[in-house]
This record gives sequence, structure tokens and C-alpha cells, in this order.
Amino acid sequence: RFYEKVQALHQDPKASVDNPLLAFSLIKRLHSDWPNVVYSDEATENTQALHAGFKEVEQELPGAEDLDGAARALMRLQDVYALSVKGMANGVFQRAGTSRPPLYSPGRRVSLSADDCFHVGKVAYDTGDYYHSIAWLEEAVGLFRLSYGSWNPEDRSSLEDALDHLAFSYFMAGNISHALSLSREFLHYDPSNQRVARNVAKYEKLLEMGTAGGCHGPPPQRCAPSHALLGPVSLQPAPEHLPHLSCSYETNGSPYLLLQPAKKEMVWIRPYVALYHDFISDAEAETIKGLAGPWLQRSVVASGEKQQKAEYRISKSAWLKDTADPVVRALEQRIAAVTGLDLQPPYAEYLQVVNYGLGGHYEPHFDHATSRKSPLYRMKSGNRIATVMVYLSAVEAGGSTAFIYANFSVPVVKNAALFWWNLRRNGDGDGDTLHAGCPVLAGDKWVANKWIHEHGQEFRRPCSTDPQD
Repeated sequence: RFYEKVQALHQDPKASVDNPLLAFSLIKRLHSDWPNVVYSDEATENTQALHAGFKEVEQELPGAEDLDGAARALMRLQDVYALSVKGMANGVFQRAGTSRPPLYSPGRRVSLSADDCFHVGKVAYDTGDYYHSIAWLEEAVGLFRLSYGSWNPEDRSSLEDALDHLAFSYFMAGNISHALSLSREFLHYDPSNQRVARNVAKYEKLLEMGTAGGCHGPPPQRCAPSHALLGPVSLQPAPEHLPHLSCSYETNGSPYLLLQPAKKEMVWIRPYVALYHDFISDAEAETIKGLAGPWLQRSVVASGEKQQKAEYRISKSAWLKDTADPVVRALEQRIAAVTGLDLQPPYAEYLQVVNYGLGGHYEPHFDHATSRKSPLYRMKSGNRIATVMVYLSAVEAGGSTAFIYANFSVPVVKNAALFWWNLRRNGDGDGDTLHAGCPVLAGDKWVANKWIHEHGQEFRRPCSTDPQD
């Protein structure tokens, strides 16, 4: 039965990656549902064969960190795109409180089970995030009530578990009367639970006294730092109000571009941001993704003089030298021709290939270093003067590059390259380049970044006569 369910859900493997609900339920099924089936009473007669088969692949399966990360990704999508939790549980990506069309309509709707919703709420509960735990546990309680009494070997949780966690979440959020009614409902199913019985007595007393304190919730399994989130980006002005924006064919004085000029679209003037369409071919993009795939590791960020993983950057990345493949070398020549900058070592970093998976994002940041202690200065070639970001894939929804202070965003345009200057002509960092990678709502986002440093560009992008420029 479990096998048939998995077969039915994953007839199209690509859809399993593109749809975040399907991706979450796949990760959850592989991490917890399958072991529950494997070790269930029903499976005793086949225990040995099942256990041996499970042990063979256990190392390759997602771990607890993957499952919790997938749950946090769903909460991130809920926040950034203002999605309704009830809608998400039903497989619909609809903004809460609106009747507008969904942000994304998957080919096949996939709903979450009561146990799925409980797990997302539990991840929030364990980190003290009661805003999210209430929304997801409410959904879990509603779904568990509908199926109460029917046994499902894949479930780790139950209506009692969901009521227990939801009651304490409401208590911590200051809603004691709701915590009391949920705890009473819990005791209806499990009258012998002394901890919840004590909480009921305390809730009743607190409501009489009109104060709060001293109750005990179900223990968290483990704690993790709460995540800061990128809020929705305001809409950019209508095109008729944007000055000097145009499209053009550019040769930039380079013989390399004479026969095939670059298709340049000016996206913004200050900061200077340009989008080069059809910058890379489908075949080149696939080659670069294929070269990077085996080397992908969780992305790190500069923190003082060190580099470390962070919740505000969720992606995997790999670095490619231009000697890795003729395609990488050709791409670097194209970047040099279009920008007019020197990319010879050490004037530019290796090509960084990044994959943003389920809910992958990067919160507002600068590409250039804002401190002389940054690891960027180890190259001894100055700060990052410019960024070229090549979109190697399309996404169905989300994933835009948002420039926060300048108040505009650039959607993912497959095979296009986004270019901007990080430094002003006087060498100072341009504060208007603060940007973020919005969470991927649906799809698989791949980009290739080329960071170019200021040394070696003295005569290619000279200083201005105005020291303020």
C-alpha cells in the first residue's frame, strides 16, 4: 500500500522537486514515514528482509536536519508570499485573505496529511516560534479530528499530540481560555495524563486571577535558532515612470561580440543594473550544472574573518575554475567582453554555481565587503567591483532577485545574465546594491556568479573627476 502511494505521487520525478509541498512530503516520507512502516506490527513476518533492505539505503536517505529544513522552508514560503496555511495543506498556493488567483498552480494538487502539518508545527514549537506552531498545529488538529479512530502506520503523531502542543502554544501566546478548552479536549481522549490535568487546573486558576505563568508544555525534541525572514518586496513603479531605460544590441568595442552582439536590457539606472538576454545556451547551462553537481555543498557566508553556514542563506554551491571545461572558459570570455573588465586571476573569483532547492533563499546582503577584515581581501586584489549572475534555469514561481533600497526586483529569466556595479567610481561600496534572493516557491533555481575585483580595472573603469561619484 505504501509502495502504491509513493508510485502514484511520483509518476513525474521533476514535479516532485518543483512543487514544494510534494518535495516536503517526499523528504518526510523518506525520513520518517517509511521507517514507521518498516518497523510496524504489520511487517513482522517480513521483518528481516525489510530491515536489511532499509539498512542498505539508510545512509543515502534524508536526515532529521533535512526534514526540519524542509519544514522551515514551508514556513518561509508562508511568510514571504503571505500564503494561507489551510490552502497550503490543501495543495493551493493562495495568498491569505484574498480571492486573487493562486501564485502557483501545480499540474497535480498534493495535500498534506495531519501528521505532515503536525511535523511543521512541531519544528516551530521546538524553536519557541508559537506564531507558526499555532497555524500549522490548528491544521493538524482539524485533520486528525476528521480521521480519529482510523490507524495509519506511517503517522508518528496523533490527535492527542497535536492538541497537547497546540494548547501550550496558545498558552505561550497569551490565549489561556483557548489553551484550557484544547487541554480539556485532550483529557477527553487521555484522562490519565497528569501533566495536562495539572495544566487544566492552573489554566482555570489563571483565568480566575487574570494572570499567566507556571504551566508545562510537551517537551521540545531539540532547539534551533529562529530564522529571520525577508518580507514581501514592494511593487516597482510603472515602466512609463522609469527614466532612460532601454534595450539595445551591444558590442562594447569587443571583436568577440561583433557577429553576435549582446542583447542588453537596462533594468535600473541607480544602481546600474543590466540584464543580458540569451547570454548562455541551454546546452552550456546544462554542462555547467553537470560540472558543479558532484561538488555542491551547503553555501557559507562571510562572518568577520571566518566563513560559516547561516539560516539566512539556504542554498548549495560549488566553485569551477576556467580550466574545468571549455564551456566555463567561453562563458568567462563572454563576461569579459560584455563588461570590458579583466577577469584574469587574481582579478576575479572562480565561477560559483549555486542551487536553491526547496524554499531556497538569501536574505538582504551586499556582494562587496563592508569590512577590511572580510575574507574577500585574502585575494589581495581589492574589493568586489562588479557582479555577473547568470540564471541557469527557469523557475515556476518565486526566486526573484530583489534590490531592497532601490525597491525593484528582477525575475528569473532562463539563460540571461544580470550585471551590476557593487562599488562607486570612488571605490566606496554602493549602498543601493543591497539585494536578496527571494525564496523559490516552485521549481529548481540554478545561478552562476562571477565576482570581479577592483584591482586590474584601473584603466577599464577609471575614477571620476568628482570624488563624490
